[in-house]
Amino acid sequence: MTRTLMVAGNWKLHHGPQDTRRFIQLLNADLRHTSSVQVVVAPPFTSLAAAHEALQGSDIALAAQNCWHEDKGAFTGEVAPSMLREIGVRYVILGHSERRQLFLEADDLINKKLKAALAANLQPIFCIGETLQEREEGRTQAVVAQQVRLGLQGLAADELRSLVLAYEPVWAIGTGKTASPAQAQEVHAAIRKLLRDLHGDDLAQRTRILYGGSVKADNAEALFSQEDIDGGLVGGASLKADSFVPIVRAALLASRA
Repeated sequence: MTRTLMVAGNWKLHHGPQDTRRFIQLLNADLRHTSSVQVVVAPPFTSLAAAHEALQGSDIALAAQNCWHEDKGAFTGEVAPSMLREIGVRYVILGHSERRQLFLEADDLINKKLKAALAANLQPIFCIGETLQEREEGRTQAVVAQQVRLGLQGLAADELRSLVLAYEPVWAIGTGKTASPAQAQEVHAAIRKLLRDLHGDDLAQRTRILYGGSVKADNAEALFSQEDIDGGLVGGASLKADSFVPIVRAALLASRA
């Protein structure tokens, strides 16, 4: 089964509405004829509406960086999945290491968010990954497997058909360090085997598993050419067209190989 590669740019706390409009104009101009690769941008909440407007007629899809697990209520500062759908959001990043570490999001909360996003017809980009200490202790695959099991707990295969996974070794995020293509492939293959064990071969083969961890133009094609790496979740390099566009081009080359 051939999986369409995805390159998703997580802008984190960057680009207000004005910058978002300007940036998307650049991307739209540079990323024509890229339908063989799914390109996604994830602006901050306050820029989502501006991004949706700027993306009209574009093949680039819109993602949010987070959501809450309830549709309404007394949850000051939170945003419901249905609200994201209403303004044109298609994907939502959940379980990112910064949410886990800085905002103390645990696996059970991430599980609730995944269920809520899927119920609202949002496509989750579900992030998993180990810290440097966990890798040095040889616990990478055990940590990642636990995050997958707990995150997907209570969800059936037919509910997960729109799921995207993103393996992001925490030690490689924003550090300039990157897992080698072989290291990343080893973990991606283990994740796909776990999906097969949990939910069968069909789901395992159709689920895209992205790599996130200092993805750049000079390592993207080698990463994306690996059998079980289906694109990238890009952080810092997604903030400028001259660093993000070459990563998309690398995905196009990998998809034709």
